[in-house]
Amino acid sequence: MGDLLTFIGLGFHHIVDLDAADHILFLVVLAAIYRLRDWRESIRVITAFTIGHSLTLVLAVTGVLRLPTSLIEFLIPLTIIATGVENIIVRRREGDRWQARLRPLFAGTFGLVHGAGFANYLQSLFGTHIALPLFGFNVGIELGQVTVLAVVAVVLTGVDRLVAHRVRVIGVSAAAVIVAAMMAVERRPW
Repeated sequence: MGDLLTFIGLGFHHIVDLDAADHILFLVVLAAIYRLRDWRESIRVITAFTIGHSLTLVLAVTGVLRLPTSLIEFLIPLTIIATGVENIIVRRREGDRWQARLRPLFAGTFGLVHGAGFANYLQSLFGTHIALPLFGFNVGIELGQVTVLAVVAVVLTGVDRLVAHRVRVIGVSAAAVIVAAMMAVERRPW
């Protein structure tokens, strides 16, 4: 149980640590369009992201999938940019079944990229016995994401009291796009 808790703690801290600003920024931009009343839709999107990064994490840590760290570190901010741009471009989401299906698909796909980023970190932590560390680390990541998203929900709800929802979505998304673009330039693999 002690080892499991250690890996849960590592996963949790890997998400909430400021060194994980890219992952936090992705969660912020992913959540930027939602209000508290949209909790069901946001759960679907976050679940898709979780499935995506869990799948890649398992494949990468077990050695089935090998991706260059420089490429992954470059792709992560691109997922933030793509999500932020989609937030800005799509104006009407209510009642649009295509959007309701598309956003989880995007989140799951982008989760594949983020999972590869987690895997590069996790591979350095253990040797041949991977089941317990992998499970614990993944649980910790999820707990970290829930924590970040809870804080983001409170902040965004407060901002909604000050400005119109669409203004908030555009402002948060544009800021995320700018920060992610700077990250992408810094991390470009060429």
